[in-house]
Amino acid sequence: MVTFKVILPANDYMAVLPQIVLVSTALLVLMMGVFKKLVNASAPGFTALAGSLLALGCVLFVGHHGAPSSTFGGMVLVDGFSFFLSLVICIIIALTILVSLNYGNFFNCMRTGEYYSLLLMAGVGMIFMATAGNLILLFVALETMSISIYALTGFHKKQLKSSEAALKYFLLGAFGSAFLLYGFAFIYGATGSLDIIKIAGFIKTHPQMLNMKFLVAAFVLTIAGIGFKISMVPFHMWTPDTYEGAPTSVTGFMATGVKAAAFAALIRVILVPLAPMQHSWVTIMWIAAFLTMTVGNIIALVQDNIKRMLAYSSIAHAGYILLGFLAGTGLAQAGMLYYLMVYAFMNIGAFGVVALLCKKGEEYTSISDFAGLGFKYPLLGLVMSVFLFSLAGIPPTGGFMGKFYLFTQALRSGYVWLVVAAGVNSVISIYYYLRVVVVMYFSPQASENSIVLGSVSPGIVIALATAATAVLVMGIFPSYFFSLAGNSIFSLM
Repeated sequence: MVTFKVILPANDYMAVLPQIVLVSTALLVLMMGVFKKLVNASAPGFTALAGSLLALGCVLFVGHHGAPSSTFGGMVLVDGFSFFLSLVICIIIALTILVSLNYGNFFNCMRTGEYYSLLLMAGVGMIFMATAGNLILLFVALETMSISIYALTGFHKKQLKSSEAALKYFLLGAFGSAFLLYGFAFIYGATGSLDIIKIAGFIKTHPQMLNMKFLVAAFVLTIAGIGFKISMVPFHMWTPDTYEGAPTSVTGFMATGVKAAAFAALIRVILVPLAPMQHSWVTIMWIAAFLTMTVGNIIALVQDNIKRMLAYSSIAHAGYILLGFLAGTGLAQAGMLYYLMVYAFMNIGAFGVVALLCKKGEEYTSISDFAGLGFKYPLLGLVMSVFLFSLAGIPPTGGFMGKFYLFTQALRSGYVWLVVAAGVNSVISIYYYLRVVVVMYFSPQASENSIVLGSVSPGIVIALATAATAVLVMGIFPSYFFSLAGNSIFSLM
């Protein structure tokens, strides 16, 4: 009798337990789509929700309380930074699925197993981007996330805008991936390693490398590749068309999850290993941060489509977060993480409201469509106002505290004029955010343009209530969340 014995390598599988749960759930949901005649139409969505909540529980259960470590031959890093970003990404996945459950009532194509499977696989890529200790794993995780998002963007198969958005995102995303891969190749050529910790150690022990043009080229190519994902000017061209054409539930996921994962990669690959060569890229990133926040806010002023307005708003917020990147201190990076968390809540909340205001085959995306919403649906108008106030940075919301942390640390690092520009941009943004509030409460609703809500599932109510509460709690009691972000950064450093 022949027996087979499987011996697994001695790795810490608990470190990737959330990813294992998400992949398993994605496969299960996909199989439910195959046998859809045997299961309820809503079963894939609720199964995906259960899997995302289980993954969130795994992140909290595993946590991180000891010294930073690595597993799988250094491919996966286990530290407070990976814990914080995994927590944020799992929250984003769960909230997106809650929004999607209701959104699928208006568009049947969103109720398929493929949709939720792609959503979960994109989340797996995001988490691996936050935990990657090797450039190869980081790139594979990026592509896992990106390919899933390309497919999700074009999920409205019968709508030309959705297909156009997916094609534009795919083509420009491919260019971004190529830049990133070339940047990684240059880093390998300069340091002889793909391990992030070894790269940092090599640069630290070989200071003569800091002025090497080879390494500067590596930085430029890498920042260009990541710049596509965070919508940094001049790599932002895809953002408005993609956000407008994608299903609204996917747009919220894209605006928050992709940005969180990309900034995680930016901190892992640039701020930690390449910190000693900061003098080489300060001017480039100063100009990029200024242009990103300014271009985003100025063009958002003239938008009549709320999804395009929020797209340009997303570009502007990337500029604000780059202030923390420029400052480079531990507290500045903690401010980046804090901002990414509160941005996830306020942006998914805003897109959740937009996703709720639709009917069979049609979305209400014009700002004029929101006329009278505050009186016809008071609670909906209230939560939308909370999200818009937070995006504008008005106290006592989390958006205000996020900007406060970033602007303060940038001032302490000497970027006075850039902070002044950021303050002016924040004032400019108040106009287009409050414009929506004014339309909701002070514009009469035309009878032919009357918004009538369809079925409102408990899921969307839970998602919006959770997001609005989190935005207010993070604004009124910010110290706990900022200290959590700070501890994760100091663990990384």
